[in-house]
Amino acid sequence: MTAEGHAVSIRGVVKSFGGTRVLDDINIDFKAGEVHALVGENGAGKSSVGKIVGGYYSADGGEITVFGEKIGRFSPREALLRGIAMIHQELQLVPELTVAQNVFLGLESHRAGLLVGGDLERFAVIEATCDFGLDPRAKVANLRIAERQKVEIMRAIARNARVIIMDEPTSSLTEDEAERLHQLIRRLKSNGVTVIYVSHFLDHILANCDRITVMRDGRVVRTASVEGETKQSLVDSMLGQASNIIWPSLPPAPAETVKPIAEMRNVSTDTGLRDVSLLVRPGEIVGLIGLVGSGRTEIGRAMFGADPIEAGSYAIDGIEQRRLNVTRAVAQGVALVPEDRRKQGLVLTQTTRPNISLATLGGLSRFGLLNRNEEMDRVRAMIKHFGIVPGKVDGEVAFYSGGNQQKVLLSKWAVAKPRLLILDEPSRGVDIGARQRIHEFIVEMAAAGTGVLLISSELEEVINLSHRGYLMSEGRIFDEVSCRDLTVDAALNRIFREQSRNHDIQETTLQ
Repeated sequence: MTAEGHAVSIRGVVKSFGGTRVLDDINIDFKAGEVHALVGENGAGKSSVGKIVGGYYSADGGEITVFGEKIGRFSPREALLRGIAMIHQELQLVPELTVAQNVFLGLESHRAGLLVGGDLERFAVIEATCDFGLDPRAKVANLRIAERQKVEIMRAIARNARVIIMDEPTSSLTEDEAERLHQLIRRLKSNGVTVIYVSHFLDHILANCDRITVMRDGRVVRTASVEGETKQSLVDSMLGQASNIIWPSLPPAPAETVKPIAEMRNVSTDTGLRDVSLLVRPGEIVGLIGLVGSGRTEIGRAMFGADPIEAGSYAIDGIEQRRLNVTRAVAQGVALVPEDRRKQGLVLTQTTRPNISLATLGGLSRFGLLNRNEEMDRVRAMIKHFGIVPGKVDGEVAFYSGGNQQKVLLSKWAVAKPRLLILDEPSRGVDIGARQRIHEFIVEMAAAGTGVLLISSELEEVINLSHRGYLMSEGRIFDEVSCRDLTVDAALNRIFREQSRNHDIQETTLQ
């Protein structure tokens, strides 16, 4: 620990992805034995700060000090050796192992190189601290998301972490489960553990944190004690000034009498959606407006057939889809651009040509033979249309910038000419020029008659590019709005009010 009592200090830290700076001159001190919140709009840089402290990202510049020791580049394993553990929003578990095996992965009891018993006893000690009620023998693959999140927390405690970074730790928890987590955080704090708490739930932050750092557009706005702060003071700091982005003009919205391409009615899933009803018409851009963990991505995946629907109905062109999967969805003209282009959207071992052609190989083939000339013509046309750089048909996509990788992914579905296009974070991690082109593409698709479902962590983006929007919180749609009449300020305030209302209802139910 430093003389100033700081567990971690970061000075002048910067970080960029694909030419886009996501962190700019970050200066924050995290004191030993405090619960320190990072708040800000989606995309403000909160999680990036956490991942740098946890060793998952390397800073491009600046200085990081951990318990008085200046560090350079270090991995998550090296961070753990220094007493830092991170609980990700995207959980990092091994599904086919048990709860106990995941908790002690890499820390198994052994003698002379052979595994021995004892982990169940060790698990019982941690369970007594956490009071999560998990079965140590249960397979993680069979657990609910909220239970998996508890396993992640127990993993950090098993490693005797002195700094624990929690990224949206209550996004999948009920109010009762969240309160148990907060009780655990208070116990950790009393033992001198520093908790870096990244969350959109302002009620939880105000009730459980000591200090707050507000971030906006990759920069620190201010750091202050939680005393005297209110939700409104935090929202005001988070919003700041509007950006100078020039938004393309939207095509006219279709009439309400136009039959929808896709319609959900009272849909629930085991991924957390509850009683969701929405529709998308041809030529319409519909936005899902919510914070991280609200269920936006889960709606997109269900409409694409990637996640099964447990209750309710989902119709494409008025025909109910009872056993929808991805193959059947694509055959009916549904396309999804996922939020993680590198892991879920692109084949990084392949070049530009096959990545663009992948979804339309059937139309390019006859008797099992690929028409290579037609394929090359299509790919060249897409490279020119989107301005992909480098403009090579067989360029190595793995080494493209984030913006050009995204253009390749969008080209794949532009060639397919889908009837319903689901876009999940279409401009994440791209530079201003690529972002402008992506915005124009979204409008082009709608003008051509495609229905677009737009999901974006940047509320300004989804509001300005949508005709209508659905406000979401905790897996539910709680209102439908005209985006022409909506501001980011109004959307955030309504979402936070809804969170507070749900919080009050759950507390009343528990009493």
